[in-house]
Amino acid sequence: MSNEEVILTQEGLEQLQAELDDLKYVKRKELAARIKLAISYGDLKENSEYHSAKNDQSFMETRIIILTKMLKKARVIEADSLDLSKVNIGLTVILNDIEFSEKITYKIVGTEEADVAENKISYESPLGKELLGKTVGSIISVNAPMGVIQYELLEIKSV
Repeated sequence: MSNEEVILTQEGLEQLQAELDDLKYVKRKELAARIKLAISYGDLKENSEYHSAKNDQSFMETRIIILTKMLKKARVIEADSLDLSKVNIGLTVILNDIEFSEKITYKIVGTEEADVAENKISYESPLGKELLGKTVGSIISVNAPMGVIQYELLEIKSV
């Protein structure tokens, strides 16, 4: 992980903190119980339950380290205090896909909280990069594998 700051919305910060707390205070105990049970089966060399639990423990501890570092480097963007005249991280945009005349809503977020299924796109994604700083009425062109996609920026809001 680089030494760069991690840009998050307040919601993203809370989600990462909740994940870290769950891993540290719930999952660790569950995993310790799994390991203890697996040890009771004896012969650790050929004990698949033990090896599976230890592997899961390794992944979990790595994730705890990553989350801890991310949270230490976090810079929270407060959407309520942002200028709504131009697109910024933490704001929600309503776009019109010009080719299909279809409205799409996206929230611009930090890389760590991007989730296309929830219509949250990273400011570092091709569309996110093109949107930053744009104003209502702007036409945004994004290169995609299927060709150039054009959107019209219809609205910027903080929710």
